[in-house]
Amino acid sequence: MVKTVADAWKILAADWDRLQSVHLREMFEDDAVRFSRFSASLDDLTIDYSKERVDAAAMAHLFDLARAADVEGRRDAMFAGAHINTTEDRAVLHVALRGVPEDGYQVDGQATADLVIPVLDAFLKFADDVRAEGRITDVVNIGIGGSDLGPVMAVRALSDFSVGGPNVHFVSNIDGAHLTDTLAGLNPETTMFIVASKTFTTQETMTNAQSAKDWLEAALGAGAAKAHFAAVSTNLEGTAAFGIAPERVFGFWGWVGGRYSLTSSIGLSLAMAIGGENFRAFLGGFRDMDQHFKTAPMVENLPMLLALIGIWRRNIMGCPTVGLIPYSQRLEKFAAYVQQMDMESNGKRVTKSGADVTTKTGPVIWGGAGTNVQHSFFQLIHQGTDIVPIDFMINAQANSDLADQHDILTANFLAQSHALAFGKTGQEVRAEMVEARVDPARIEALVPHRTFPGNRPSTSLLDRSLTPYSLGRLIALYEHKVFVQGVIWDVNSFDQWGVELGKVMATQLASMLDDGADLSSLNSSTRGLIEKIRVLKEH
Repeated sequence: MVKTVADAWKILAADWDRLQSVHLREMFEDDAVRFSRFSASLDDLTIDYSKERVDAAAMAHLFDLARAADVEGRRDAMFAGAHINTTEDRAVLHVALRGVPEDGYQVDGQATADLVIPVLDAFLKFADDVRAEGRITDVVNIGIGGSDLGPVMAVRALSDFSVGGPNVHFVSNIDGAHLTDTLAGLNPETTMFIVASKTFTTQETMTNAQSAKDWLEAALGAGAAKAHFAAVSTNLEGTAAFGIAPERVFGFWGWVGGRYSLTSSIGLSLAMAIGGENFRAFLGGFRDMDQHFKTAPMVENLPMLLALIGIWRRNIMGCPTVGLIPYSQRLEKFAAYVQQMDMESNGKRVTKSGADVTTKTGPVIWGGAGTNVQHSFFQLIHQGTDIVPIDFMINAQANSDLADQHDILTANFLAQSHALAFGKTGQEVRAEMVEARVDPARIEALVPHRTFPGNRPSTSLLDRSLTPYSLGRLIALYEHKVFVQGVIWDVNSFDQWGVELGKVMATQLASMLDDGADLSSLNSSTRGLIEKIRVLKEH
């Protein structure tokens, strides 16, 4: 076993020298039980990575890399409440949000259950009371980033479980059209707003919140916010000044990062949609994956496996991007959610010590729902010049009563990973056209266009059905995958200084949009654009 990360990288590079000329067709031909050797399961959840361009030796060396990077030790430190967010001197303990007292989580010597359970009980009771009363028909969550992406994804994904609850809407963009379009057709008397901002100072969120308050009070009169607003925030002074009653304010803690906060009171809008019982089932899925990640041996550990396959793709194969393709319309926003989780966490260019990284770090995460994406960007994935690894996902059971359509969906899910892996050779294309009696003069001209190289990697994730529990488990799987990769790259996955620069610059530039403001300190591009904007606003 290797002793250093540097040695592990060298061995993995040699593995790629050996494997890059080997086609997935050969790997499957040489190993009749490849699926059983390159897949792993946790209850009904299976990860099939047999269509990745690895062999047993390469996987063993990936595990060696993880051991050399002390992934298990860093994992244990996170679960123990150590301040692994070093640049902000904070613990990283979002796992405690879905824990139970017997898990024993502590932060700075205090049992987290004593903090978490009262807030959880309070915001779930509030959500259930609103649902039971029935007066509120529409809830508008106003937030951005982690205060928006998780709730909007989960509410959409779990729409089957929202029977009896209010319609839940989301506003995030400072573009006034987002709020205006959302409020169109809503009744102020039956609308509730949730302002989700830990500091209660986020510019986009507070601007939208004030505009929503103005809309409400224009219809219902001054002071209406008290009965129609709730907040997720730790700034009780700010929420009180806004007019929100203290019993309608639910906090969370500095050891919970925004992009990992869905299981905190940030999930209030989801609880409004699906109710407290379903929300607790959602937490149960997270916790089961947390416990699996915490205790399962590395070679059977699903987040470890998913992370190491990602390391192989990014650092050994040199692939800069990953597509997330759930074959579920209800999971259409899942890629955007994981995009923030992954790219904000591991989009770093320096190590925890501040030195330049020596490897590529976080990939570009993107994607969309199958089968729609097959008719948009899959042409490039099958026949383009870049290799784009894909994570495919599907539930075995239909999310609707149209079971026949789910069979077609499932067939497409299976077909895409097969086609990417095995492709279609020129010989096969030629034989098909001969059988179809294509004009021989056309055959040779068409063969290059209808040939698929294959050998393009993908991992398939399969579970039984889309439920609050299974969604929680899936999200936690990706959370821990991101953690493992951050440890291997030696970056701090839990700060986000890159988010701040543009926000600071926007505040400085806002006042310069007015006519007469001095633009002399600006570069010629920004100055020129502002001058154009001033003219276009008036004409």
